Amino acid sequence: MKNLSLLEILTQFEGSNNVVPELPSTWAQGRALFGGLGAALASCAMRKLITEDSGPIRSMFITFVAPLPSKRLSVATKLLRQGSNVTLASAEVLSNDALCLQASAAYGRSRPTTAMLNANDINLPPRQKSVPPTRNAGVPDFLSHFSFDWSGNGIPFSGQQDRDLGIWVRHKNPLDRFPVESILSIADFPPPIVLAHYNKPNVPASSLTWAIDFVIPPDQIRTNIWFYLDYELDQAREGYSQQSGRIYTEDGRLCALSRQCMVYFEPKV
Repeated sequence: MKNLSLLEILTQFEGSNNVVPELPSTWAQGRALFGGLGAALASCAMRKLITEDSGPIRSMFITFVAPLPSKRLSVATKLLRQGSNVTLASAEVLSNDALCLQASAAYGRSRPTTAMLNANDINLPPRQKSVPPTRNAGVPDFLSHFSFDWSGNGIPFSGQQDRDLGIWVRHKNPLDRFPVESILSIADFPPPIVLAHYNKPNVPASSLTWAIDFVIPPDQIRTNIWFYLDYELDQAREGYSQQSGRIYTEDGRLCALSRQCMVYFEPKV
């Protein structure tokens, strides 16, 4: 089928009854679709339940129940609660009525407070000095929809045993109409850092659960910029790893926090 950008996919999905007929293989990540795309579909569907009075999205939690196929997907949503300050919603991404992804999101209105603590800005490494990405059999197809440069650490299957990862990423097609989905797909771009501990691309890995907090309302962030992702591997053992990350705008503003539990499968010997 025709190759579709994330903008085209979300635009078609927004005008539908929360159904995607088929998705191109260019969004594949191994045997499944890119998880950030599934999270973006869930977010786009939940936004249809939310009014402007609900305020911007504050956090989202995703469970990857089963691999997302490229065939027909549907999203079922539910408004869990609409309070005076916080609104909660949930979404289920289904394939032939089988649950593949489950998500919940919290939206919150702004309130005046005396305690105001801004996140610390940082000086980011120059992008022009970044290390080009390694090209090998382990590179997933969905990367073709992004421009990216490594800042030197965390390259999969490099055998460097890094515990941190730094990478510059931006969308090839800006998502001005979909600021939340723009951040979601950027934040899920990094691979499991544990893969940097292996020399060969024969270790399948994927996210199991993912939590993301939005420090800045996404609609206040331009989508045609570079983002810097600073991720750290907290622990990896017995086939599960935990990594946390910070997503910065190109001028060094912290815009989101990410936390993932991931699985990895060493080949049997």
